[in-house]
Amino acid sequence: MTVWLLATDGMVQMYDWVIIVVACFFWLGMVFYKIGNRYNGADWGSRSINLIDGFLRWFFIRWHRLKAKPVILPEGAALVVGNHISGMDPLLMIACCNRPVRFIIAREEYDRWWLRWLFDRAGCIPVDRTGKPHIAYREALKALEQGDVVGIFPSGRIVRPNETTKPIKAGATRLAFQAEAPVYPLYLDGVKAPGSVFLCLVLRGKVTVQQQQVLQPNLLDKKQMTEAIFNSIYK
Repeated sequence: MTVWLLATDGMVQMYDWVIIVVACFFWLGMVFYKIGNRYNGADWGSRSINLIDGFLRWFFIRWHRLKAKPVILPEGAALVVGNHISGMDPLLMIACCNRPVRFIIAREEYDRWWLRWLFDRAGCIPVDRTGKPHIAYREALKALEQGDVVGIFPSGRIVRPNETTKPIKAGATRLAFQAEAPVYPLYLDGVKAPGSVFLCLVLRGKVTVQQQQVLQPNLLDKKQMTEAIFNSIYK
């Protein structure tokens, strides 16, 4: 009898913990839903991605003290470019825009199995920098031709603020001219642990994202466009 009572008491305690854990997950889910729904700023065509969009915007405002004016992208093709100082730069730029931004990202990042589903839902375009980068270029051009917004880092890699910036790649300029798409340069600053991929998300920064003058391919030649992009995102 004593053994049975002890076993029963243990099961009751286990069920209590299960109920507590389930209740905690339910509460966290409700908080996530409320925050994501309130702060969502772009329609990704997916309820789950819209909620993630809103949660990220809230996270950057509250934790990273993000200061930025909304980047209003009109309908039609557009390129969003920026200086690449950390792994969270694409998320920061997305959090400032009123439309979904399809980022060109490195294949090794895209192939992380635990993030692949998110990259797919967000329309990210993987680029194989050592193999066939032209495939990603064609995919980005196709996205622009169907009126999407494409995000790209002209440096092609993370460049810390104190590093010497090499000449930027011409991919953004080529895309802008071929798709006749305006270029929206964004300058990012204030990220903690620049150069890191994940640590920058955890350490609290005081982030600013400044939109520079919109660049129109019909007003510049290719050399001028490349120089204007460089001068806009590297001060």
